[in-house]
Amino acid sequence: MSSSKTKLGLIAGNGKFPFLVLDAARAQGFDVVVAAIKEEASPELESRGAAVVHWLSLGELSKLIETFHEEGVSRAVMAGQVQHKQIFSSIKPDWRLAKLLLSLGTRNTDSLLGAVAKVLGDEGIVLENSTALLEPLLAKAGVLTRRSPNEQETKNIAYGREVARQLADYDIGQTVVIADGTCVAVEAMEGTDATIERAGRLMRSLSGDASTLSRALTVVKIAKPKQDLRFDVPVIGVKTIETMQRAGASCLAIDGGRCLLLDGDAVLQAADAAGITVRAE
Repeated sequence: MSSSKTKLGLIAGNGKFPFLVLDAARAQGFDVVVAAIKEEASPELESRGAAVVHWLSLGELSKLIETFHEEGVSRAVMAGQVQHKQIFSSIKPDWRLAKLLLSLGTRNTDSLLGAVAKVLGDEGIVLENSTALLEPLLAKAGVLTRRSPNEQETKNIAYGREVARQLADYDIGQTVVIADGTCVAVEAMEGTDATIERAGRLMRSLSGDASTLSRALTVVKIAKPKQDLRFDVPVIGVKTIETMQRAGASCLAIDGGRCLLLDGDAVLQAADAAGITVRAE
């Protein structure tokens, strides 16, 4: 993605991801126009040196297109989470988005965001891969921490990847939590951290002597087989490691080259400090 002072649109959701994209785009010479989602994005975007910040509600697709046209934006990226429950419960669609929703055969996030991307493209706004500016933060393949997975964790990873791949085909979620070759929790609309917390609560609820499962959990987070990196990128941050530690998880498996480490090396430093092994493949 080359700049030469090209304007770049940033459709910003929640979390740290939009700030990383904004800073990287500015460092590479882009003038950035932010379309910040009111229900999700941080007000701190106003003070991060964007050319301009426009605040839009989730359902205002027409306003998004008009804003980018007025600002001379022909290329854009999506960055930051929009909670699934927001998309399908809190959204108040304008006429353009309402028409799009009615046309969908399957109302999951992939189909919805893919349709939005097509509408933007038809309006002369090309949606770029959100990782294009952040390649140094993509996880490299291999064991990324001091400790390698032990024998049971390795078995959990293999089983977890098999389960996660099946679920990913249906766009249900990207994360599963495994203990002793048993699936403890599956991600749906609640998100990765909430899934890990739920698994931890479930394991703590098992009576010690009666439980035949190890309390050490393995978290497996994968990219979907046909992951569209324009708007759906698996991400891991220090918060994920902290959530795993509270839940009693000892191992994290991710996809090399297809998962962003939002906090860079700090993620792996936190994992090492917690005794958590991280492997990408």
